[in-house]
Amino acid sequence: MTATRTALELSVCRDVSVVHGDGPSAVVALEGIDLAVSQGERVALWGPSGSGKTTLLHVLGGLTTPTRGTVQWEDRPLSSLDTAARGRIRARSIAYVFQTPSLLPSFTTLENVAFAARAAGEPALASRAAELLALVGLQAKHDSLPGELSGGEAQRAAIARALGQRPRLLLCDEPTGQLDSDTGARVLDLIDALQAEMGFALVVATHDADVAARYERTVALADGHIVGDEVPR
Repeated sequence: MTATRTALELSVCRDVSVVHGDGPSAVVALEGIDLAVSQGERVALWGPSGSGKTTLLHVLGGLTTPTRGTVQWEDRPLSSLDTAARGRIRARSIAYVFQTPSLLPSFTTLENVAFAARAAGEPALASRAAELLALVGLQAKHDSLPGELSGGEAQRAAIARALGQRPRLLLCDEPTGQLDSDTGARVLDLIDALQAEMGFALVVATHDADVAARYERTVALADGHIVGDEVPR
């Protein structure tokens, strides 16, 4: 059954292609992508390594400008905005959780979360950094540096940092890729619970069919093409 959407569409790709390089050495990362992600939707981008999942996440979030085609954020032409304008939309509305947490190494866990909220223009949320850490179960790790956290703790801190932006769209790129299966499952449970509570749209890129099966909609990718877009019966 093909996915249908009635909620407000947030990020919309129309006939998007991304090509790296020119001539015979050009590499096609995405080709002819049509995809819309709606408010509150939970989507898995599923496919093997090299299928285009990360590139598509970056396109949806305005980090990568397509070679061809258009990307809209609500009614704004995201792909044709200048770098500063795209950056403002990302800071206010779109957050990322990457495979590697990439916390600022010289900042404490609390400072990492507060810094991200301030950078996103959310000073009120910066003052709530401790509350955000409590949401992800890190209330005892305020003063810990990233190097003192376990892999699961660092990823939970990265989730708290992302929530500091109060996002409308959360993009997760293989968020459990560096974690053991038990820790990874707990991180996914946390992301899902926070999504249910806060209502942001969620897109999770994964090569793992079991992870993809957690979500109502699965968009399958292969060799830069969408080869399936399904809602389970």
